[in-house]
Amino acid sequence: MLAIDFTSIGITVAFMSALGVILSGILALASHKLWVYEDPRIDEVEDLLPKTNCGACGTAGCRPFAEALIDGKLTPANCTVSSDEEIKEIAEYLGVDAGDVVKRVARLACAGGSHVARQRAHYDGLESCRAAAMVAGGPKSCTWGCLGLADCEDVCDFDAISMDRHGLPIVDTGKCTACEDCVDICPKDLFSIQPITHRLWVACKNLLRDEEAEAQCEVACTGCEKCAKDAPAGLIYIKDNLSRIDYSKNALASPLPIERCPTGAIVWLDDVKGIRKGSKAKRIIREEALPL
Repeated sequence: MLAIDFTSIGITVAFMSALGVILSGILALASHKLWVYEDPRIDEVEDLLPKTNCGACGTAGCRPFAEALIDGKLTPANCTVSSDEEIKEIAEYLGVDAGDVVKRVARLACAGGSHVARQRAHYDGLESCRAAAMVAGGPKSCTWGCLGLADCEDVCDFDAISMDRHGLPIVDTGKCTACEDCVDICPKDLFSIQPITHRLWVACKNLLRDEEAEAQCEVACTGCEKCAKDAPAGLIYIKDNLSRIDYSKNALASPLPIERCPTGAIVWLDDVKGIRKGSKAKRIIREEALPL
């Protein structure tokens, strides 16, 4: 018959109970020493945010943005997803100024749709720009140009990008939140986030010159320097056969430098009238895609 040692059991129970009390005390002390105050307004502000966690505000998500608002490091207007009414509501809740932030949008440095840009090969594979770019840079003759397989459209959570009939991405500046997803996904690095006040724009990244550039794409920048000569000093310069704009001098910008561009590679962007080309730019009326 099995004998039960109640003394040993009692000692074990007492030891475990004492150990539990000691560990609980240590945890309570640590919790007291390590406790960090969190402003309850953070939860309230987070509830007023869109919870897209897009990162366009410059933080890792909506909660870090709420914390930055409480700390006064950012203003409600830094949330490019919230509407004007929502921004005002957040500002009124916190008792702060809503802020005045220049809207930023994604800009595409390419105008080479299928009707003006030549293809050097037929691509038959996964419908993805990234996949196509891995095959000798893609099927496009201009190796810098948009491949038109809509990775940017697919990745945009705000429906701000659509593909036109020539396979070129079109950015809806009203919907764009500058989240940079299109910037990250494009294998040709054609997207960049720009203040919407940057109206003068080079819609090309081709580094070839003159006839060689136009042979690949009819709307390519040819490095002819006419825009640089017509612009205020220092606003536009040529580097590697491509026009570049110094936006630190953006106050000097006007539509004048686009007027003599022969291909229409440099344009003036207008929210109402859309893309404006110069009077000397060739007129493209072709609708069908260029043959191989």
